[in-house]
Amino acid sequence: MRKMCQVYDSKDLLRVAEPSRAWFGASRLLRVSRNGQGVAVVVEVGWVNGLGAIRSLARNGVRVLAVDHRPWALGFRSRYAEPVLAPGVLEDEEGFIAALRHLGERFDEPVPIFPTHDEHLNAMARHADELRTAYRFPFPSWEVLERVQNKRYQLEQAEAAGLAIPRTIHPTRAEEARAAGEELGYPVFVKPAEPLGFKRLYNRQAFRCETPAELETAYARMADFGPMVQEFVPGGDEGLYTLGAYIAEDGSDLAVFSGRKLRQTLPFMGSCRVGESLWVDEIVDEGLRLLHALDFHGIAQVETKLDPRDGRFKLIEVNPRLWQWHGLGAACGVDFTWAAYCDLAGKRRPPARMSGDGKRWAIAFMPGQTHALQRPPYTDGVFALDDPGPSLVQAGRFAGRLASRLGVQTHVGRLSPTGS
Repeated sequence: MRKMCQVYDSKDLLRVAEPSRAWFGASRLLRVSRNGQGVAVVVEVGWVNGLGAIRSLARNGVRVLAVDHRPWALGFRSRYAEPVLAPGVLEDEEGFIAALRHLGERFDEPVPIFPTHDEHLNAMARHADELRTAYRFPFPSWEVLERVQNKRYQLEQAEAAGLAIPRTIHPTRAEEARAAGEELGYPVFVKPAEPLGFKRLYNRQAFRCETPAELETAYARMADFGPMVQEFVPGGDEGLYTLGAYIAEDGSDLAVFSGRKLRQTLPFMGSCRVGESLWVDEIVDEGLRLLHALDFHGIAQVETKLDPRDGRFKLIEVNPRLWQWHGLGAACGVDFTWAAYCDLAGKRRPPARMSGDGKRWAIAFMPGQTHALQRPPYTDGVFALDDPGPSLVQAGRFAGRLASRLGVQTHVGRLSPTGS
């Protein structure tokens, strides 16, 4: 017998549709929920951000409803998740909110909900009044969040709070952008102050420019998103430090983590591929000071980069939600999702600070990239012995891409007299 997946339909917002493959996981979840902590919703579970939240909650006895618009979402393969298909927020924000509202009608009382990407976070914040009767939010009001999502505002507030920032210029014309490149010296980053529309269009956070010609092209693409020309802080990925925090609505710092990236998915930018825990007082103190200056409460990451020229940590960005490698926190005694859940459910736990430097998190295998296996024990973003479904899916994707590449190479080898 298999579990039935819920799917959005314009006539009947959430209805029983095609069977999913997750029946046995659902059976265990239903048994746990009767004696466990309750129910939570995780929104956007296509990748490790959502998968980490699902596992965190379920391992603590919470029944997890996982919402996504893609039947192939990685989190849907978790034995800990009950899949719920809903409209994509970018294609149909009204339908997405209606689906959440309809799902919420099934709850006896409001439940915590965890968005893992900015588009979903912002939509929920904009429609908080419609959703408030069904959900408890680990993020502030839209009035606060809209400001926090603006990268220029982040830099201005950081500087006002006494934090260091990279030298940044805000050109309004192409000529000013070229002058900014000459003043700062190449390479430079061209970043959007308003990142969401830009990221949807170009699937990246910024452009790294080595020449004036590259800068002109980047500025033209960025013109509608508040372009900023920013100096490149020297150093590799290992210079990127993170404060992770959950701050309650009353301002209490209930979960605090400090760590750094060791490898990213792309050179000089991108998301974390390998990270490690490392407590740095300056990272913690300055990051918390900035979040409080932003009037922020909820789950957040503050990323900075150590500048070897002056030894200061320069602000890169604030992410007001669960970030990709938040799962490392639980291995260090700081589980952000669980801390937020308990607080929102009225079962606040004592404040927790990270313990254990040098623990690692990684995504061991990704299609199109070399492996990132770490010496055990470490936390893998996908592979988990107690939740093998996502691991098998990821392994299949990796093997398929590898086989495709080897097939092309073999074919070329047959055509070449030298086999090279």
